[in-house]
Amino acid sequence: MTKTHAVSFSKTGGPEVFDYVDIDLAPPAAGEVQIRQAAIGLNFIDVYFRNGSYKVPHLPFVTGKEGAGTVTAVGPDVADFRIGDRVAYASADGAYSVERNIEARHLVHVPDGIELETAAAMMLKGMTAEYLLNRTFKVGPQTVLLFHAAAGGVGLIAGQWAKALGATVIGTAGSEEKVELALAHGYNHVINYKSEDFVGRVREITGGKGVDVVYDSIGRDTFPQSLDCLKPRGLFASFGQSSGPIENFTLAMLAQRGSLFATRPSLFAYIATRQELVDSAKALFDVVQSNKVRINVNQTYPLREVGRAHADLEARKTTGTTLLIP
Repeated sequence: MTKTHAVSFSKTGGPEVFDYVDIDLAPPAAGEVQIRQAAIGLNFIDVYFRNGSYKVPHLPFVTGKEGAGTVTAVGPDVADFRIGDRVAYASADGAYSVERNIEARHLVHVPDGIELETAAAMMLKGMTAEYLLNRTFKVGPQTVLLFHAAAGGVGLIAGQWAKALGATVIGTAGSEEKVELALAHGYNHVINYKSEDFVGRVREITGGKGVDVVYDSIGRDTFPQSLDCLKPRGLFASFGQSSGPIENFTLAMLAQRGSLFATRPSLFAYIATRQELVDSAKALFDVVQSNKVRINVNQTYPLREVGRAHADLEARKTTGTTLLIP
């Protein structure tokens, strides 16, 4: 057994439910490796588990999906990883820990030239941008898109990536500072939704046509207005609910607005197989190493202060990516 530390909660609720605890870490089992984490990514899905929006499998629970570190031990039946390998992941609960065991199937190798902190900052958000832009809707030079929360972690990556794909990129943000940040990261137009009617501005920008696709991680506060930004047969991609879940969504709404399409995608369905995970991570690493996408780590917190990090995230005080440092 190895003594280490983790952050867990025994009941769902606000940021105050977190406890920084001592844990005993067993040697890795078959198919697992043990890693010492360099950094942990903070994501809104962590909030959803903590506050009860998403059901946890058991309590107490160590949340967190994303991290990067160095392999310190290898269990039986693991062929692809060795002690000393630099690795990252984005789909395994339990990230809020100093050291941890993780199934090798969740891991990818971090290429030389990418720091572990950068890898921890970009895996979940970057692969989310990858599947949204490349597979949920195939973005290209003819695409006009709207991306909500343009100054957030996914938004800043998606703006740069969509620009590299040749799209016309429209975003929304909640302050002038965030508007300027998004404009510096690929967006052609950014609308301050607190002072402007984003539906009207989208219609103005597009000459009344609307956009091909809306990427919406906000939920309640931007629905059904997001639908009103779409051209006929456009796609509404709802991939989060930071303001709360969407309610009273009927299929008739899609017909009334011009035979719209709607999807509720998740990263975990898009990297469900080993090959999908490897391919998505490679596409992300390639676009970052090409310098077409820069990863912004705009906030860091000690792991033991994760409650403060959650409070700042929920209050929309953060921009870009936030890291927790063990």
